[in-house]
Amino acid sequence: MESSNNLILPALILVPFIAGFLCWIVDRLDQHLPRYIALVGMLITLGLTIALWNQGDFTYQLGQKAPTWAAEFHLPWIQSLGISIHLAMDGLSLLMVGLTALLGVLAVGCSWGEIQKNVGFFHLNLLWSLGGVIGVFLAIDMFLFFFFWEMMLVPIYFLIALWGHKGADGKSRVYAATKFFIYTQVAGLIMLIGILGLVVYGYMMTGMVGFDYNYLLAVANTLDQQAPHIAYALMICMFIGFAVKLPVFPLHGWLPDAHAQAPTAGSVDLAGILIKTAAYGLLRFVIPFFPAASAQFADIAIILGLIGVFYGAWCAFQQTDMKRLLAYTSISHMGFVLLALYAGNVLTFQGLMIMMLAHGLSSAALFIMCGQVYERLHTRDLRLMGGIRGQFQYLPFFLMFFVSALVGIPGLGNFIGEFLILMGSFGKFPMFTILAAVSLVFAGLYGLILIHKALFGTPNEEQKQHYTSPLKDLNTREVVILLICAFGLIWLGIYPQSFLDISNSSMAWIANSYIPVPVQEIVDTTQQVVSQQNVEIQ
Repeated sequence: MESSNNLILPALILVPFIAGFLCWIVDRLDQHLPRYIALVGMLITLGLTIALWNQGDFTYQLGQKAPTWAAEFHLPWIQSLGISIHLAMDGLSLLMVGLTALLGVLAVGCSWGEIQKNVGFFHLNLLWSLGGVIGVFLAIDMFLFFFFWEMMLVPIYFLIALWGHKGADGKSRVYAATKFFIYTQVAGLIMLIGILGLVVYGYMMTGMVGFDYNYLLAVANTLDQQAPHIAYALMICMFIGFAVKLPVFPLHGWLPDAHAQAPTAGSVDLAGILIKTAAYGLLRFVIPFFPAASAQFADIAIILGLIGVFYGAWCAFQQTDMKRLLAYTSISHMGFVLLALYAGNVLTFQGLMIMMLAHGLSSAALFIMCGQVYERLHTRDLRLMGGIRGQFQYLPFFLMFFVSALVGIPGLGNFIGEFLILMGSFGKFPMFTILAAVSLVFAGLYGLILIHKALFGTPNEEQKQHYTSPLKDLNTREVVILLICAFGLIWLGIYPQSFLDISNSSMAWIANSYIPVPVQEIVDTTQQVVSQQNVEIQ
């Protein structure tokens, strides 16, 4: 399916934007209508992703110098600056867009009963943030990529600031939203320095201004060989931009507050999708652009990742708020992402792919369950829970299942991802890999603590008077949402090959990008880009 203008790609971005705008317009007519429009919009997006999955060609040719795009859309935009609306999709971006669309459906579903005020504006922000994320996964013009990267922050700021909860520590939702926005905005501007640095050096080398992926790839590879100190500085700028969003210790300060105060759909968005954009950015841009500089930086990055693994686990032990505990587990798990990225072989990259999908599903499901528990017990404080196992039929099973997935029980997706990462990185970094494997014990401990405090023991007497008696179990909508996540995790755990086949060509190319593009090829690449743009203009 080698189409120069595949209209499904812009549709994937436009459908959430249009559906979100419609939600806002019809809000005054009927409060329930925006929910149905949002649900239909995300189902259409998911359907389009499945259509691309069925049509795409994801085979890898040995020695290829750029990713094999299964679908492309190209439209000239600001021609004097070499900027175009250039969208493309390979196996990596397809799986990420699929995860975004699926979790978007679940985010709309889990907020069905929770959001009662400004329903239309809520769904506008939710769907626009999802549209922005899909734009990040599809844009391969760096200007367009940065546009979507910054654009998706604003709706999430409103989601937290307007519909968030007051934190257990008394901090306001506006404080959490502002902290999130400042962290990510500053990091984005640092990343912009790296992108503009590449564009300037590209102009100095070729006399051409351009933001196209293949052109900047050749420029960055040339810098990586000829001026390693400049390449290293630009690589650090881009790394910081993605590291804050991931988040990497010590740049993680925004995450616990943002999670604790966000509405359930906002937490699903943050944990399941938003932090995956950072891992995607590192995979798509930092590693292939600067292979030598990345190899030089690998030890520092992995040490930061391992500190984050243990720090996140230790902080998770200390938490009494269910949501904050889960937020710190995300910081802990993201340490594995850096180990996988900088070990730099196909096995770790494929493990990272499975881990991102599995972590997206398991963390999203657990944040949805936090909302369900809060709705029934009117608290997220684990000290005020206990003994609720006997009062529900379905809720305890699902909570134990998803905590098991999060801590890496065999047979579920997280185990496959962690196993592939550890197996692939042992040959290159044996000591770091052993330390990362030890951290999995801590994951089991905080998982058991969460289950024990929430479900077992005796109910807290102070809190018991606030319960409705008997407690209301999960309804059909809530059970279906959790079953979708459970089915996805079992599929990833039992038959991951169906996903590995899709991402193999992308990961094989990224692993081979550690062998940089020869310097002379930048001239050929530049001429190809110029001729392609001339053809498009005509």
